[in-house]
Amino acid sequence: MIVFVASVAASTALAAADINPQRQAQLEHMVIQDCGSCHGLTMKGGLGSAITPDDLASRDQQDLATIILDGIPGTAMPPWRPLISDAEALWIADYLKRERAE
Repeated sequence: MIVFVASVAASTALAAADINPQRQAQLEHMVIQDCGSCHGLTMKGGLGSAITPDDLASRDQQDLATIILDGIPGTAMPPWRPLISDAEALWIADYLKRERAE
């Protein structure tokens, strides 16, 4: 199990390393504008649930990336798979779990 967790952490770090700084800035803008339109500009909730680092602390990055990519059927959470890659979804999941200045 420890090897699996280390493997997932390493693959997440590699995924983020493959995304250039310009694309990271675009993804950050997308999170603030597009995700913020439902989850609140400070990510503390709105139409969508709160997605602050504290709210996501117990959530697995891969699970979050899957939600980002495929959405949640029957809710307002849309699938972003047509617009972003798996690596970019992992980057967003990591970004959401990190502490940021508000």
